[in-house]
Amino acid sequence: MYFRSKSNINILMLIRIIGWLLLIESAFMIIPLITSLIYKEDDYMSFIISIIATSLFGLGSVAIKPKNKEMGKREAILLTSSIWVVFTIFGMLPFMIYGTHETVTDAFFETMSGFTTTGATLIDYANEFPKGILMWRCIIQWIGGMGIILFTLAVLPMLNYQGGIQLFHTEVTGITHDKIRPRVSSTAKGLWLVYFILTIVLIFLLMFSGMTPFEAICHGISTMSTGGFSTSDMTLNSWTSIYTKIVISIFMFIGGVNFALLYKTFTGQFKGILKNDALKWYIFAVVFAYIIITLNICFLGDVKSWEDVTIDPIFQVISILSSTGIVGSDLMNWGQLTIFVIIMMMFVGASAGSTAGGAKIDRIIVVLKFIKNEFYKMLHPNTVTTVRINGNGTPTAVLHKSLAFIFLYILVIIVGSIFLSITGLSMKESLFYALTSISNTGLGVDVIGLEFTYNSLPDAAKWILSSIMLIGRLELFTILLIFTPYFWKK
Repeated sequence: MYFRSKSNINILMLIRIIGWLLLIESAFMIIPLITSLIYKEDDYMSFIISIIATSLFGLGSVAIKPKNKEMGKREAILLTSSIWVVFTIFGMLPFMIYGTHETVTDAFFETMSGFTTTGATLIDYANEFPKGILMWRCIIQWIGGMGIILFTLAVLPMLNYQGGIQLFHTEVTGITHDKIRPRVSSTAKGLWLVYFILTIVLIFLLMFSGMTPFEAICHGISTMSTGGFSTSDMTLNSWTSIYTKIVISIFMFIGGVNFALLYKTFTGQFKGILKNDALKWYIFAVVFAYIIITLNICFLGDVKSWEDVTIDPIFQVISILSSTGIVGSDLMNWGQLTIFVIIMMMFVGASAGSTAGGAKIDRIIVVLKFIKNEFYKMLHPNTVTTVRINGNGTPTAVLHKSLAFIFLYILVIIVGSIFLSITGLSMKESLFYALTSISNTGLGVDVIGLEFTYNSLPDAAKWILSSIMLIGRLELFTILLIFTPYFWKK
């Protein structure tokens, strides 16, 4: 009889799939290894050792032959939740071996921040680190941007028959999931192809900005994933050209658009794109936030050039909404109203099905339209109302899930803040850190004038924030469900 846990979960099958995933991760490590060898830097051994260790664990797991290859919803949820932790554990090996991070806590935090595209970093002097290490920091963001499981579905066709649809639903963000192709594997390939092409185009454009090929590649993959890691301590301030900010702004915005919608655009399926409610609201959010912040800047008299009221605020708005989290200006000079708008943008985020974090505009639309209907029904109690998205009625189940998500999202922020305050942070700091982590934005509290930086956080706070980052990336339900007793019952 094949082995299963008491909860009837096919553990052996999960271990085997994790093995395949580790082999994929080790293959990605070859890129920073090649980078190290090209630039003749001393971090190459850290990648050789990491590749060997990751591959051995992967091969050992793949060697397991489960008699039963079925994967249900429980297996899909458990695999999706666990693989992000497993990838982080093996992904932090180069940092630990080379010594960029002195403790397991710091290395785990940095790597989890990368994979979840949060972009919160403990590295103060990035310019001084080897290029292989810097390349790996950006690559893990690129992997996590579109999703580990989604990439696996694209390259391992066997999963199409072993719970592929369940895996797709557990990782892809949003209230609904569009299958742009008949098969799940084909859908995953289509989304990753769009992601890859956009990344290549961005890298090519950045090469005209004064960046070296290495810098263009790192910032290209970091921007497209809406992660925000940089090769410089000054991030984009090291490249002051207007061209650079415009290019980065455009692709950060694209990163916040539903990739299923982008795929349809690539394939000439323009019908319904301009009528897409999430896209329209996303554009509106960008324009509205830009107007508010710009007016506030003008009111405060902090205008020294035309850039201060044009490219700088629009860049910052898109950076926050897309959860890229790049700070190109001193936001403290933009007033408290700007800080409030930033907090609201972090909470909302961009479109579902994108690389961005946050609660997602799609859910906000559903909830706001539901509230509108409730107000109307107070005056007309016998009226039957429907929440319509893109011209179609929204199923009650989607409405309920959206409401539950928003409630749970706020609850995680509150509970996370309480735990953070126990570690010694003030309540303001705790609330901001919890919000910036669950939204995968990665801003530091110094942005809003508070004292703590990520480096100065207690180890306990770093573990709490790492957990919140993961919860935010997997959109709450997937990761929190495994902590419920009924998940493990037959």
